[in-house]
Amino acid sequence: MPPRSDEPRRDPTTGSRRGPSRAGRGGDPRTGEPGIGGISDARAYTPRGRTIRESGEERAGGREERAGQRRTPRAGRSGDPFRPALQVLDGGRAGARAGRRDAAPVARAGVIRTVPTRPAWTDDDEEELAPPRRRNGGRTPRRPERPAARRPARKPRRPPKLAEPRRRLRLGTMLVLALFVTIGIRLVFLQAVDTPAYAGGGIDSRLTRVDLPAPRGAIVDRTGAPLARSVEARYVFADPTQVKDRPATARLLSPLLGVPASELVEKMKRRGLPGGGESQFQYLARGVDIPKAKQIEALDLAGIGTHRDERREVPGGDLAANLVGFVSQDMNGLEGLEARYDDVLQGKDGRRVYEAGQGDLDAPIPGGYSQTTPAKPGSSLVLTIDRDLQYQVQQVLGRQMAQTRGSVGAAVVLDVATGEVLAQASHPSYNAANPEPSRPTDREDAATSFVVDPGSVHKAITFGAALQEGVVTPDTTLPIPNTVTKGDTTFADTHPANGRRMSLPGMMAFSSNVGTIEIAHELGRDRLIDYQKRFGLGQPTGEGMPGEASGRLLPADEWSLSSYGSVPIGHSVDATPLQMAAAYATIANNGTYVQPHLIKEVISGADGKRTPAGPPVTRPVLSPANAAALRTILEAVTTVEGATGVAAAVPGYRVAGKTGTGWRLVEGEKQPGEVGSFIGMAPAEKPRYVVAVFVWSPGGEGGTVAAPAFREMMGFTLRHYRVPPSGGKAPKFEVFPH
Repeated sequence: MPPRSDEPRRDPTTGSRRGPSRAGRGGDPRTGEPGIGGISDARAYTPRGRTIRESGEERAGGREERAGQRRTPRAGRSGDPFRPALQVLDGGRAGARAGRRDAAPVARAGVIRTVPTRPAWTDDDEEELAPPRRRNGGRTPRRPERPAARRPARKPRRPPKLAEPRRRLRLGTMLVLALFVTIGIRLVFLQAVDTPAYAGGGIDSRLTRVDLPAPRGAIVDRTGAPLARSVEARYVFADPTQVKDRPATARLLSPLLGVPASELVEKMKRRGLPGGGESQFQYLARGVDIPKAKQIEALDLAGIGTHRDERREVPGGDLAANLVGFVSQDMNGLEGLEARYDDVLQGKDGRRVYEAGQGDLDAPIPGGYSQTTPAKPGSSLVLTIDRDLQYQVQQVLGRQMAQTRGSVGAAVVLDVATGEVLAQASHPSYNAANPEPSRPTDREDAATSFVVDPGSVHKAITFGAALQEGVVTPDTTLPIPNTVTKGDTTFADTHPANGRRMSLPGMMAFSSNVGTIEIAHELGRDRLIDYQKRFGLGQPTGEGMPGEASGRLLPADEWSLSSYGSVPIGHSVDATPLQMAAAYATIANNGTYVQPHLIKEVISGADGKRTPAGPPVTRPVLSPANAAALRTILEAVTTVEGATGVAAAVPGYRVAGKTGTGWRLVEGEKQPGEVGSFIGMAPAEKPRYVVAVFVWSPGGEGGTVAAPAFREMMGFTLRHYRVPPSGGKAPKFEVFPH
């Protein structure tokens, strides 16, 4: 038997796709209710529980009765409450089958009628029946001439469109294209814009950086002889985490490094770092000679290595050590000229950066990235110091100072015309190549830091000011009493004149305090202070040494009555040996002050260009005639029989100078003992050099040391520079003219 089609059958009379009309067919004869028809009857059932065809009772009533009537729930319905649902599910076929068997339908019940009751359906009413209400309001009503036995079958509702394939394809294509466009734009940026950054990031992991140390500039004397220089060396280091046997390693290294094994063992101990982890680097020695470093490398000790280093070499040891100073292990100037000109001497390290392989291929890659920044060596200082003269001055000073106990000495040699410092020695001294054992006081430069009460050497300033101001002339004589009182202080002479008239050379030869005070009384306080400043007292010379003392002049408002006696003879005045040497160089240079200086020129480390030091400060103080007259007066000190400076005379040369006895001052406090000094110039007729010697001794022996030391130093200086002996003899001086 073929399967039954769900398509409604055509009505042969009307041609409609409805099920066969079953009005009155298979209905209940007692009630006149039609039987349940086919699919059209099932489709005519609405969710609100009513059908197009109502019961026989509804068809019996007229339209007026249907308009006002409402059925009670389940009225006229079959007794089976599930039949309407079964009709919907079965498409009306269940009712048809029941009709064919003429089975009486079961009354419907349980459905609430919310519409007016309708009369029984008859063929006569077919023309009067209004078209049924349709849910799809867009359809045209059925034509009235068409039989309305059954409600036309509604076209099944189309399911909602879940997606449009073509639209989905277009959207997916657009998304893919947008993705590829974004990737393309990013690739363009990576290749064109961000290429340097990413290329550099890749190279960076393959780059090797090697520092190129810049050697420190040298310090040389005026002839180019090195006083301090840098030489290539090696440093030896340990990685404590890699050292396997510390005692055994220390025993092997100790004789090569000159360091006790116990000290090496201590350095190789494992140490923690503040931020965590362990230290992997520890210096064992610095400045090791290259041959010794090669021997250490040959031992192939675990955790021990060497690397390029620099060592400061001081060929002369203590030669000019108080001037030159020394550096740290990292080549930073700590004292002396090394510290003062550290920025000039230090170079600028270079660097080589190149692309190298990894592991066993750790070597520069041919054609790879390579850039070298050359190191810039430090500049060198050319000093005005003469190494040979410096050595001799230090030797003489050392020998003379050996006669005293706990003494401090300073010696300065100046070129009169240029102000160049040819030698500047201090005692005690130290070995600049090994400064660690020395005391800080041993490393001081006494010529610029040794503040003294100059004493009688100051009298030349008083005499020069009086000559320049016209208070006295070279032929002036004055009656000199044995004492003079100023305020509460009495000043006396060591060589009493007993009131006799003395000449200016006589006063200078025997260092008359009374005669000098009398001349200063005529000169006046203010003019004396003015000439002290002109001669360079009370301010640093600016020679070039770090920490140079300025000395101190007694201001006019601080003068007491006794100051009128003490200041002219060199007391109540603070000065350094270098300041006093510069004052005497002014007298020797025809009255023109020339600033003393140590730096002659600077040699560039990059191209070797020589740059002379700036010109020294100069100023006129005395006229040439008065300066010459003063030199003659000073010459009496070394020529007059019994004068204070006879021991300073240099055979074959005329010498002009002055002895002095003063005190040493430390932070303004007078120290026990005395400072003996002698400052002189030669040849006196046309001076070339000035030598100043200052010696402080707690026992007061300085006076017996200064003059002999001057004689040796000046004699060597004149011979060293081949100065011919004086052609004439010194003038005859009359101390007490008639």
